[in-house]
Amino acid sequence: METMDNKRELFEKMPVPKALATLAIPTIISQLITMIYNLADTFYIGMANDPSQTAASSLAFTLVFMMNCLPNLFGVGGGSLISRLMGEKKDEDAGGVASFSFYGTLVTSAAYSLIVLAFMDPLLYFLGATDSSIVYAREYAFWVIVIGAVPATLAMTMAHLLRSEGFASRASVGLGLGGIINIILDPIFMFVLLEPGNEVKGAAIATMLSNVAVLVYFILIYLKIRKKTVLSLNPRKVILKRHYVRAVFAVGVPSALGSLLACLSNIVINNLASSYSDVYGDVPVAAIGIAKKIDMLPMNVGMGLCQGMMPLVAYNYASGDHKRMRAFSRAARNTGMAFAGLCILLFQLFAPSITGIFNGHAQTVDMATDFLRILCIAVPFMIFNLQISFSFQAMGMGKQSLILSSLRQGVINIPLLFLMNYLFGLYGIVWTQLISDVITGVISYAVYRHSLRKLMRESKPELKEV
Repeated sequence: METMDNKRELFEKMPVPKALATLAIPTIISQLITMIYNLADTFYIGMANDPSQTAASSLAFTLVFMMNCLPNLFGVGGGSLISRLMGEKKDEDAGGVASFSFYGTLVTSAAYSLIVLAFMDPLLYFLGATDSSIVYAREYAFWVIVIGAVPATLAMTMAHLLRSEGFASRASVGLGLGGIINIILDPIFMFVLLEPGNEVKGAAIATMLSNVAVLVYFILIYLKIRKKTVLSLNPRKVILKRHYVRAVFAVGVPSALGSLLACLSNIVINNLASSYSDVYGDVPVAAIGIAKKIDMLPMNVGMGLCQGMMPLVAYNYASGDHKRMRAFSRAARNTGMAFAGLCILLFQLFAPSITGIFNGHAQTVDMATDFLRILCIAVPFMIFNLQISFSFQAMGMGKQSLILSSLRQGVINIPLLFLMNYLFGLYGIVWTQLISDVITGVISYAVYRHSLRKLMRESKPELKEV
């Protein structure tokens, strides 16, 4: 039976590798299952051998990605503060933060779904939709966002909050359950219940229903553990002290901004790629969508490591054990970089076979193979930047995290996309991510060293090395 004493043992005394594995492994598994069901959508839609449908799902998924900024805003921001409050033994205040995060997500996600409904076609054309792909993109956006935004975002926020207290396995079971349900429902809706030509609509309905199932699971979990957790969903606790609201947004805004800028970057990529439609049709957008989804494998592992690390870093930062805090950060970074290297090797060797799984259109597969081999080179730098950003978020250092998030996906990446497209054409677009992440990595490390040196001067004398 899990108790608060067990949780404090995890945060304060358990050996660093074991504690990190306890929170990170379930999180990585759930991330991978989520990735698999996203790939399942691409796989099943690709069975139609129609680049327009594949491109449409990639375009509409950008709106889904933007929707996920909301759980980052409230879930990551709230989760970081909850872990720090636990480190300071302020459990009652942590419950108020959880309630604020839950209902903040509810209100903002409902507003987002209404905005997408009102401006769907202009948004999709802005994302790079063509006359041949807009019909499919519209179906995906309606079911996954207009109907499904609230359950999807609430489930993700609740997972973040559970992780913040050390309930990583429960959070991961819920997200993994959603992925499994989606994989099961995809072929049923796409090939049995709906007519041929409606594969995108079927995938969207399956995704929406799986998100509803996950939300139901998390609500039941909260009811089950309510007597042994600091977390609360009591609406009367939504009104927080002003400095707590600022603390949530200080971490949540950089996290959400990073996701938003990643979406804007994808918008630019899709628009630049679709500008080659006169030559290639919808093939470039479809190929980039396939390559980026496959490239999510190492990124999801890196993200799972960071999400598992974050509560441990936050708790020990607040409790004053900065040596243990840094040990968690270093262990997550080294593990993520090692896995990224393995993925580069596999993708370089087997890219044609991997991309061919998701589409039978020869030109799309050839182009996706080239794109994957380029994109995967950037993964170690991506993971390095993510790990530093998550460390800053865990410590409540919103300013540093905001700077790095803005640089990586906005200030550096987006202008580079236009420049590389102008200089090198379609393939220049794909090479941009590597250049952007290398530049950001250098800046990130400099900011990280400076911040830790400042922290060491204010901390215990035995902290001598970064």
